Amino acid sequence: MENIVVAGGGTLGSQIAYQSAYFGKNVTVYDISDAAIAAAKEKINGWDANYRTDMHATDAQIKAAHDHLSFSSDLAEAVKGKELVIEAVPESLSIKESFYKQLSSVADPATIFASNSSTMTTSELSGYTDRPDKFLNLHFANHIWIQNTAEIMVSDKTSHATEQAVEQFAREIGMVPIVMKKEQHGYVLNAMLVPFLSSALALWGNDVAEPQTIDKTWMIATGAPRGPFAIMDEVGIPSLYTILSTSRTGNEPNGFDAGLDKLKALGDQGYAGQESGKGFYNYPNPAYADKDFLK
Repeated sequence: MENIVVAGGGTLGSQIAYQSAYFGKNVTVYDISDAAIAAAKEKINGWDANYRTDMHATDAQIKAAHDHLSFSSDLAEAVKGKELVIEAVPESLSIKESFYKQLSSVADPATIFASNSSTMTTSELSGYTDRPDKFLNLHFANHIWIQNTAEIMVSDKTSHATEQAVEQFAREIGMVPIVMKKEQHGYVLNAMLVPFLSSALALWGNDVAEPQTIDKTWMIATGAPRGPFAIMDEVGIPSLYTILSTSRTGNEPNGFDAGLDKLKALGDQGYAGQESGKGFYNYPNPAYADKDFLK
């Protein structure tokens, strides 16, 4: 699949588009308005520095990536002749339902749809499309050029050919496909990560310790390069709040609700995490990266 659409130019949508273009795919970024397109372009331009630093990309490679990108606020025009649409619209069931119904009415019959939803399963979304056999979930982690997993979740209606095609596409854009045997809320990564972060939030919510103390404890005891609150900054505080508040099981640890309220308040004050330059830490030089942090 060489010609794709990424629907939604936010934090992850812009990364998926950039990564795909960097590996030579022809990518059209679709968003709902000219203002949203302008914001997507700004986000995409911002990834240049990361690819230079982390991927050792040359000026020629950066230019080639941008040459493979185009933008459109006209969905019918954007998806015409495309083999794959990766949906990265806001994590709202009503927004996704509306998008897939509109997409189904304008996409070519052979086009595969893939959702980057972090909380919804394939079966929960496929009924909004006209092609459940060509629909699956393809979930990326933040900073996908480094955290290069691509979790693939299918329903019992997804064809094997669709699954194989998307797995091959993921490999072609530098990802490691994580093919799941069955549907699972949170996939593999978030099914493990959410309880870990929820425990850290509960400690904070119960005033047991401050975020940096909790991170320091985890880093010293396990040798991990980051603690849970640094990971929250990496995921993005608004995105994390959405994930945690919509994936509740009723078995959250005591203090979780208070910690979640603190997390929301932090996000409401503009502390979005790494993307905004401030969260639990200040960036680009967070305290946890300082050689004296663990002393």
